[in-house]
Amino acid sequence: MIDDDDGIEEEFDRPLANALTALVPSVKQVVEGALLAAGGPLTRDQILALYPDDERPDRADIDDAVDILREEYRDRAVELIEVAGGWRIQVRARVAPWVARLWDEKPARYSRALLETLALIAYRQPITRGEIEDIRGVAVSTQIIKTLSERDWIRVVGHRDVPGRPALFATTRRFLDYFGLRSLNDLPPLAEIRDPAFFDEELAAADADAADMDGPDAGALPALPLAAAGDAADAASEAANDDDTPPVAEPQLATGDGDRDDDQPA
Repeated sequence: MIDDDDGIEEEFDRPLANALTALVPSVKQVVEGALLAAGGPLTRDQILALYPDDERPDRADIDDAVDILREEYRDRAVELIEVAGGWRIQVRARVAPWVARLWDEKPARYSRALLETLALIAYRQPITRGEIEDIRGVAVSTQIIKTLSERDWIRVVGHRDVPGRPALFATTRRFLDYFGLRSLNDLPPLAEIRDPAFFDEELAAADADAADMDGPDAGALPALPLAAAGDAADAASEAANDDDTPPVAEPQLATGDGDRDDDQPA
């Protein structure tokens, strides 16, 4: 007599196994859900860490899922981009002005002096406070350095080997993430940022993305349109020539009426 118990058990387990498989989300679903819930960029390793060791997909599977999502978002109001901190889902620039109205509070308005200082650090890093003052022609207030540091947009990366050993400032990964950059190589050419329309678009997008991730206080860039002027660029080149270093043009970022420069003449 043949014992069919094993066969019966196998037939019983198959529907159960199929049901459990159906409950397991696809890699694409996990990637999308994680990026939507994270409130910030996620790296490939961070996404892989969401899986138990025995269920972890290949790294290529994560990349494929990202590519599929990026394509699916092509005509939608959100986009999936790669920044220094990983991948991020964010609101597209063209809908940012409408999305920003979800929050009653206006973004903090930073002074022209702070924006100029940040631009100089971004394009001339590593740079000392004294070198920034030489280019701008005015003293850099301690509050500006404190504000940029608290925003985690700049940090001290070393000290210049001169008397007094002044601190060298450079931008951070948080700076790159906030402005949607993968690396410093993605900084726009200086000729491009002198076009006023560039800052109108970029700042609107940055404000909406930050507010979407962190709430109303996160949109920390000015709500004013910015325009780039050539005075600071010329001053930067002259300063570089005076120091016998290769000239590097620097942008001058200016806010609209009502903004105040708290710096004092150097």
